[in-house]
Amino acid sequence: MGTPLSGKVAFITGARVHRRGGRSPAGARRRRRGLHLSKLGRGAQALAETINAAGGRVQAIQADAADAASLTRAVDDAARQFGKIDILVNNAGVLLLGPVDSFSLEDFDKTLAVNVRAVFVAARAALPYMGEGGRIINIGSVNADRIPFAGGSAYAMSKAALKGLVQGMARDLGPRGITVNNVQPGPTNTDMNPEHSDFATSLHGLMALQRHARPDEIAGMVAYLAGPEAGFVTGANLNIDGGFSA
Repeated sequence: MGTPLSGKVAFITGARVHRRGGRSPAGARRRRRGLHLSKLGRGAQALAETINAAGGRVQAIQADAADAASLTRAVDDAARQFGKIDILVNNAGVLLLGPVDSFSLEDFDKTLAVNVRAVFVAARAALPYMGEGGRIINIGSVNADRIPFAGGSAYAMSKAALKGLVQGMARDLGPRGITVNNVQPGPTNTDMNPEHSDFATSLHGLMALQRHARPDEIAGMVAYLAGPEAGFVTGANLNIDGGFSA
């Protein structure tokens, strides 16, 4: 007997499954967040290991998520190699911080291109290869609901836009048996948002559980949404934030 994800093919954009939660401004400029062939971040690696252990197949391909043509080619290449796409995880994202009066249009456009448009592009590219039971899972941010620090207006706007996109896509794709959901992490321990820093401490003071999430905790939520137990969950924006938004 196979495991719940036996034979499934997952396409994951981005280097991490959780790059959210109020990173420090120093980390905000590391922003080339396409698809990575060999440099998977810890969260994406945890998800890949979870799906692989369950009998699925995971591929990450190098591309630029901000480039619609490049991203579409990457999806097409994966589908040709594996024959289908069952699970799409839109994880690529950027965090660019700055006050409204000095935030550049270039950074505003890049925020939209990666955090919103790339999600739409990847979903549209994957749908011809996705059948009934397909899963589209986006990695949003709790900052769509709460932005308790200055300089995050464009980022919060982009993640709030994902909420509406998820709800609309869920309506469009429900008749095809494809679910669409949004995972909204809070502060998560990564190399770009380490748990032990002055910025992290300020975030912990806003939370019910006063710590960062572990990457595997975010990956577990995504793996759940990818599995059969979540077959009746769609159009949802699910916070996993340690009470950041409570």
